Amino acid sequence: MARFTKSQCRPCPTRAQCTSTADGARTVGFPPRELRDLQLRFRTEQQTPPWKGRYAIRSGVEGTVNEFAHGHGMRRCRYRGQGKAHIQHVLTAIAVNIERLSKLPPAENAPAPRRPTAFQDYLDQRELPLPKSWRTLGT
Repeated sequence: MARFTKSQCRPCPTRAQCTSTADGARTVGFPPRELRDLQLRFRTEQQTPPWKGRYAIRSGVEGTVNEFAHGHGMRRCRYRGQGKAHIQHVLTAIAVNIERLSKLPPAENAPAPRRPTAFQDYLDQRELPLPKSWRTLGT
């Protein structure tokens, strides 16, 4: 650890970059060499594509956990008992999936419309109007 007194710290031209304390004194701590080397090694490893790929997966999982905990109140359970709590978690997960699917844009390749039935072909050939419902046929 290095300590600088007020008389050493105040006249320094780069003091504003170093500290913002009112008294002007500065204390700087240095980690042990082993810890510093370990930090440098891990920081350089974090810049590699394999590490970023693994972290992207973790980031997605952490985001989902955060969404459940804060967005859907999953830190507390409404029911007592492991079975009921499990059902609450499963139903909440289903609701979240439905909510996510509803926000997706419509698919570009929409399924083709169904072929007309034989009854619809019969009506079209004879230029008969298609009844609105089978319930209204007798009225």
